[in-house]
Amino acid sequence: MEPSPAPQKSFESTQNHDPRTEDENRLEGIEFYVQQIKETADKLVRDKTNRGDVKMLWTALRELRYAFKVLAPYDHVRKATVFGSARLPLSHPSCVQAIEFGKRLAEADWMVITGAGNGIMEAGHVGAGRDKSIGINILLPFEQAPNSTINGDPKLVHFKYFFTRKLLFVKEADAVVLFTGGFGTLDEAFEVLTLIQTGKSHLFPIVMVDVPGSDFWKHFLRFVEGVMLPAKLISPDDLYLFRVVDSVDAALKETLGFYRVYHSMRYVKGNLVLRLQKKLSDEALETIREEYKGLLKGGTFDQVAALPEEANEASVRDMPRLKFRFDRHQFGRLRKLIDFINEQ
Repeated sequence: MEPSPAPQKSFESTQNHDPRTEDENRLEGIEFYVQQIKETADKLVRDKTNRGDVKMLWTALRELRYAFKVLAPYDHVRKATVFGSARLPLSHPSCVQAIEFGKRLAEADWMVITGAGNGIMEAGHVGAGRDKSIGINILLPFEQAPNSTINGDPKLVHFKYFFTRKLLFVKEADAVVLFTGGFGTLDEAFEVLTLIQTGKSHLFPIVMVDVPGSDFWKHFLRFVEGVMLPAKLISPDDLYLFRVVDSVDAALKETLGFYRVYHSMRYVKGNLVLRLQKKLSDEALETIREEYKGLLKGGTFDQVAALPEEANEASVRDMPRLKFRFDRHQFGRLRKLIDFINEQ
């Protein structure tokens, strides 16, 4: 089966709490929101906001606008964000894995996003090659400079603040793959887990890759299972939100396999709509209705065609859908449902 293009992604499409109707939102369009940005900016003067705060907002908005412009041509290309240490040499076994992962992902017509630095970030870009690489660099007084693969490329963007940079890492991702790393890598791991666990991001695979024989991410897994879970700080289903693997083959299987049947998701008028690459069998649908009914806020699972509210999304218009009233709470269990769908 040929891979389907990725949908345009935004946090709004997965958690839309706007009280206006979808029709009203469409009619208002981009111009409405630009006007709101202008009016909000004017209020900064009225509020006598201090210069430092205004400068921070200006910098963040300017950098985000430019990044959106640069990445817009690649909206419909699947991308994996790769995290890992900037301090490892390319000869390190984890970097060797990242090079191979990037190479094979590019062969599958995906792109690789990294923080554009050295170590694992450079390895991901070396494997994917310049044409299939995107760099999201952070401006630091030490340690971080663009690697030679992405340096000077128009797909390299720079950020002053970590919070705007992090937004791009997740917004653009169809998968997050983590190799060996330090504080920053662990920070990104918890960031994406939190966003998916709380429904503030679209759902995607989170893959943690150990070097064979090592236990970097296995230590993480032991902590989650042995400390957080017994203390009831997370639920058992949260363990479905990520995978710990120890080979490039397993990382690729987890990343690419997530989109074997499942394509994307969107909320429409209180319903969660899963777009699928093919129609589910009657038997599979009945299994879902029985085994996953605990996900429902009401009603049942229905297999439907594209809804009128999705008419402007040409790339997914002809795909079958699974529509249901999701409780917007059990995202680990929802991930398990997607795994079941991908087995069909």
